[in-house]
Amino acid sequence: MFELIFLGTSASAPSAKRGLPAQMIKHDEYRFLIDCGEGTQRQILKAGIGFKRLNRILITHGHLDHILGLAGLISTLLRWETMEDLEIIGGKYALSRIHDLIYGVVLRGTKPPASIHLRELEPGTFFETENFSISAFPVFHRGTDSFGFVFQEKGHRPFLPEKAEALNVPPGPWRRQLVEGKPVTLPDGRVIDPESVLGDYKPGTRLVHIGDVGDLKELEEVCRNADGLVMEATYLQEDADMAKKFSHMTARSAAEFAAQVNARQLFLTHISRRYRYKDVVKEAQEVFPNSIVARDLDSFIIKREN
Repeated sequence: MFELIFLGTSASAPSAKRGLPAQMIKHDEYRFLIDCGEGTQRQILKAGIGFKRLNRILITHGHLDHILGLAGLISTLLRWETMEDLEIIGGKYALSRIHDLIYGVVLRGTKPPASIHLRELEPGTFFETENFSISAFPVFHRGTDSFGFVFQEKGHRPFLPEKAEALNVPPGPWRRQLVEGKPVTLPDGRVIDPESVLGDYKPGTRLVHIGDVGDLKELEEVCRNADGLVMEATYLQEDADMAKKFSHMTARSAAEFAAQVNARQLFLTHISRRYRYKDVVKEAQEVFPNSIVARDLDSFIIKREN
């Protein structure tokens, strides 16, 4: 299960109701900020999230509306929060601009009180625990080295207590080892194989975050069967030519893609302030009913329904 919190949902410039791009994804004690538009630190406070354990920031690409908020956020984190390490993860172009922002402006002439690591992304898995992993994949957006992210829970075979009861497997370490896939020897000498008490394999929750994108042709497989799909809808279909010119998506094209890859839920963000909310919703839901146009501070639980 992942929690998805939209901190800023506007495109290019803020509006009266929408801040610049930023999302938070939470899994147990882990928290990942994706992009950091201007004003993100205030949105974090308004959402009631706070700054604790906010030590990993993922960057989709280096356009200014996605990174300028790092200046204020880093200044706050390093001055007021107890933090030993901060890791900013993104493509080469994005990290180059972020380096100039941090060391040329925020920390100019001073030594940071904590270690800041700028970690260059390559396609593939870059973060992993025993319960979930995060991998990066390349995204086409106006020549930048853009990346999308897959948050993937580990699959499992559920423990079937009724089968354990039928075999008289007592509670305790024996059941725990069977859940871990290990055969056990019971006190009465019987050997129980995990196959006897485990159900069919169930894949874990899959959350895919694309961000700004101008071409979806190469992204079908990585997005297929996503439980949650986050992507932009900067334009409406009436402005499809403009969307193509600036390497963005329309609400209709995003919805068509979600239907094509059999996503369970589509979350649209990066909304231009030229459009009314209800018009974006209408265009997307006419094609893909499970479309949600996110507003600032919206929060959602992403969970696979087996």
